[in-house]
Formats: sequence, structure tokens, C-alpha cells
Amino acid sequence: MKKKAMAAVSAAVCASMLLSACDSSASTSTTAASAETTAAEAKAEGTTAASESAAPGDVVTINIGFENTTEEPIGQAVEKWAELLKEESNGTMELKVFANSALGNKSKLIDQMVMGENVITIADGAYYADYGVPDLGILYGPFFFDDWDEVWKLIDSDWYKEQCGKLANKGLTVLGSNWVYGERELMTKDKVVVPADIKGKKIRLANSQIYVEGFNALGATAVPMALGDVYTSLQNGTLDGVENPLSTLYGQSFQEVTKNILMTGHILNFTTWCIGTDYLNTLTQEQQDLLFKTCEEAGLYNNDLQAAANDDYKKKLEDAGVTFTELTDDERAQWKEASLSFYEKGSQFGWSDGLYDTVKAAIQ
Repeated sequence: MKKKAMAAVSAAVCASMLLSACDSSASTSTTAASAETTAAEAKAEGTTAASESAAPGDVVTINIGFENTTEEPIGQAVEKWAELLKEESNGTMELKVFANSALGNKSKLIDQMVMGENVITIADGAYYADYGVPDLGILYGPFFFDDWDEVWKLIDSDWYKEQCGKLANKGLTVLGSNWVYGERELMTKDKVVVPADIKGKKIRLANSQIYVEGFNALGATAVPMALGDVYTSLQNGTLDGVENPLSTLYGQSFQEVTKNILMTGHILNFTTWCIGTDYLNTLTQEQQDLLFKTCEEAGLYNNDLQAAANDDYKKKLEDAGVTFTELTDDERAQWKEASLSFYEKGSQFGWSDGLYDTVKAAIQ
């Protein structure tokens, strides 16, 4: 069912892009349109750098830095993005790819971008929440989305455009949001199926308030812990489980000490690429449009790679003796019901009043 959803998503996004291409006055994406409008407004108000555009005939070079390797699907897709931009700009624009944190960590890159440097990096709503747009954090709560169709409706909504506009005002413009990063699943030592099965069990989460409080709401005892410490903690019984996309679960060799995976898909983790608003405004409109357009095209390529890789990791885990359990509709409903208490804690995260209902309405 997930494969069919992903296929439908790709088709929908492609159709959207084709329609946009036919309208010369339209942006290549609604997110891009919002970000460009907001950036233009900010520039008119004197809040962006008064940098000169690249001279005609110059090759515009932009550095793109990220933490993943080029062997991973997302890294391969970035290289595809670089190819697309060079080709579609007739060689007048170039992305220089710096994988595996070669340009530094995310915080360092964001600082450079806000200062007007020619840098692009990867980030998601949980990070933007910490950066000053807290409402985007709700997208990383447990069981918020039912499927990827809802994700893509969300990023095409007025609400999401408004949030990206706020981010642009803070110095970061989102170039594209249609990149799948992965579906987070639950891996446990003992088989679990419904929320009652994880009551009190110690589940490792990344050190993020949203992630931790989300799993506490489901009944578990969330344990923030560095990923590198999880294998030993599962082995010695300090932890009862861990959650992450299948690629990470396999890559960390957790299948050697933990043999059950519940396919919860409790977070549909999409990610975005962003650039400094000030630097973006030094480019011509045509150059900006090419950045937005090729970012989305590479996102579709990424999503195909991610789907194939996920199937491959599932087979590898099964071959290693891991048992997979799929949720029935009734069982999934129990998880969603358990998650609702998390969304009542919005004041802890600085969310707007009624945010849950507002965003849910945006994806209908």
C-alpha cells in the first residue's frame, strides 16, 4: 500500500510541476512562490543584503553541504540535482557537492547562509522549530500523517507556504520540500503490536523534545541517547527498543541484538533544502527559478531511490532473522488515539492555539 501511495505521490508532484511550467508567471512550486514573495517583500523593506547579481556570462557556483554520504539515496539525489542544474542552465550554474559534513555541521552552514554565503543545506521542520518557526515542529509528532499523500498536500497548502514565508523573513528560504527521508519504524526486543505492549518499555529516541514527548505520550519510557550507544544498550538490556528508518536500523546492525520490527511509520520524515534569503536575492529571477525547479526534480529522483532502498533493507533485515509486523487498521487506530495526548501539549513547544486542527484542515 505504501508503494502505491508513493507512486501516486510522484505522479501528483510531477503533474503539479508540469502545470507550473506551462504558466510562465508561476513559480515551480507553491513553497518557492511563497518564499520568493516573502523574500521580495523583505528586500523592498530593506531587510535583505543589497548584493549585486552575478554578471552575465559568469558561472554561478553554490556549495551544497550535508551530513549523509554520496552512497546513500539522498546523496545520490544531490549529485543528480547538480547534473540537472548544470544541464538546464546550459552550464551557467553549478552545485559543488560536499557530502559527509565536509563543509561543517548544520549549525555552521546555517550561520554562513544567514550571513549571505553561497551555501545550501538540508534541514527539516524539527530544526526550523528551534530556529524560530515553532509551528513546523508539529509535523514530526507521532502518527500525525496517515500516508504520504497527506504530506504532499500539506507542503502545497497555504498554511505551509505561510510558515516558509516566516522562515524566509528569518533569513532562510526553502528551495524544495518534496524529498522523502524515510519512514520511522519501531524495533523492539519483544514483539509489540499495540500501545499497551510498550507501556513502560525503554525506547531510545533522538535528543529532541518533540520526539521524546511523543513516545512518552504513547506509553513508553523515552530514553534520549546517542545512536552510537544504542547497540550495547539493547544488548545488555538497558533499552527495550529503538525507532528509526529501516536503513538506519540495519546500518547500525541492531538486527544482531533485536529481532522484531513493527511497521508503524509513526513519523513520515520528509526533508527540505534551504538557502540564505540574502544570497538568493543576488541571483536573477531565472536563476532562482532553476534552483527551485531542479530541486523538485531531484526530489522525485530521490524518492524513487528511497523506495527501492527501503525494500532492499527490509529483505536484508528479514534475512538476518528479523520478524516484521504490519498494523491492521484497528491497531493503527489505537496508536493514533494514544498519540492525541501529545498534541495537547502544544504550549510546551510554543505552538499556536488550535494548531493541530489548523494543520489537519490543511491536508484534507
